[in-house]
Amino acid sequence: MNKSWKSYDTGPFFDELITDAGKPRVAARRAVNLLQKLSREEMEARRNAAELAIRDMGISFTIYSEGQNIDRAWPFDIIPRVIGGRDWSKVSRGLAQRTRALNAFIDDIYNKQRILKDGIVPAEIVLDSGNYKPQCAGISPRFGAWAHVCGTDLVRDKDGKFYVLEDNLRVPSGVSYMLENREITKRVLPELFENYSIQPVDDYPAQLYRTLASLSPRERKRPCIVVLTPGIYNSAYFEHSFLARGMGAELVEGTDLFVDDNDVLHMRTVDGPERVDVVYRRIDDDFLDPEAFNADSVLGVPGIMRAWKKGNVAIANAPGAGVADDKVVYAFVPDMIRYYLKEKPAIASVKTYLCMIEKERDYVLANLDKLVVKPANESGGYGLMVGPHSTAKQRKTFAKLIEDNPRNYIAQPTLSLSTAPTYCGNTIEPRHLDLRPFILSGQDTWVTPGGLTRVAMVKGSLVVNSSQGGGSKDTWIVEGSK
Repeated sequence: MNKSWKSYDTGPFFDELITDAGKPRVAARRAVNLLQKLSREEMEARRNAAELAIRDMGISFTIYSEGQNIDRAWPFDIIPRVIGGRDWSKVSRGLAQRTRALNAFIDDIYNKQRILKDGIVPAEIVLDSGNYKPQCAGISPRFGAWAHVCGTDLVRDKDGKFYVLEDNLRVPSGVSYMLENREITKRVLPELFENYSIQPVDDYPAQLYRTLASLSPRERKRPCIVVLTPGIYNSAYFEHSFLARGMGAELVEGTDLFVDDNDVLHMRTVDGPERVDVVYRRIDDDFLDPEAFNADSVLGVPGIMRAWKKGNVAIANAPGAGVADDKVVYAFVPDMIRYYLKEKPAIASVKTYLCMIEKERDYVLANLDKLVVKPANESGGYGLMVGPHSTAKQRKTFAKLIEDNPRNYIAQPTLSLSTAPTYCGNTIEPRHLDLRPFILSGQDTWVTPGGLTRVAMVKGSLVVNSSQGGGSKDTWIVEGSK
């Protein structure tokens, strides 16, 4: 046995592969038994093979640093994360339930606003938010679905229970890396897939195409679907091109599209204009249509909002869906589930303190060293403070930020994020991780089996985002296991 496994210590955390007694969990037993037999030299050879595959496949991501765009090879750990199928089926049901409630909430906000009138959610939280787009009032997209692609971030606490950390409903990214992680693992550790019933993820492009096609305003056997990208300098451009290729859709920029006098969207082609039925947009609301939002935007399509409002084109995710993509609104999702669906939440949220409420703000300010403080609308791990890892100076800075703009900050307990064995240097050590499954909503709702596991590659760190130095793993849902 590789000595690194013998000395592996889970510490006080729930470990995804190894129990407190040092034994492999049932779902992970075959994978761990095989990995334990690999020598350090063999593990190193497999990691080198993974890095070579990443370069050959051109898998990269972009980070923004000091005004520069820096392309980096995708950071990948070869030891997969394994979750039992029975555990996952409960999570999957909870995610589908949550997404239905969020879509009902968005549809309500832009129409009758019942949940505000009934006092379930304070109106000022929603209507004063920068994510609320009055341009979308009175619209109800097909199937009442606004967030057609939702990336929900999950964490596991020391009790082994999954919790929702946040919902990403605007232009969530990362699914291409989920698919590529599986492809790399198959290349470098093919023997792990023998005699293992691992749920596949490679049908995601087909599922995404099916969801988008169901939104088409025209009844066509193969509607015209395009992926709208800001361009090659966007951090997720690799994913935009990957998904367009996987669906057989056209990858377009704003200048490739135009809206005619009848408010119909067209794509410019060498054969002349072609009508577009569905736009899978990877551009933020504010840049989508200079007529309706930011007049200075050169990324979007003038008039696309007119075409959408007339029902001549479907847009996924729908403009305005970000009204529910707010860490303050997140605190009310369990209430939304009970209000719209008349059901109990099947998956728990993390306890959240709203700094806009005086009593909760006082508690946060008195306990900054114990809490994680987050701005309401940042992403990518930016702008947050992890209390137990902070300095007195950082806490003083955040106290002032909270006092100056309490609506923009929430706080949550510092969770004991679960860990998983990770190949670091030439040894195997536990590292903290989270999980981003993707939920598709159109005519039907579909949840990815697993998702994108992100790993904090720095020992002891709780920040998993790639832009902050995090890595990633393949995620297995193993059928017939707890």
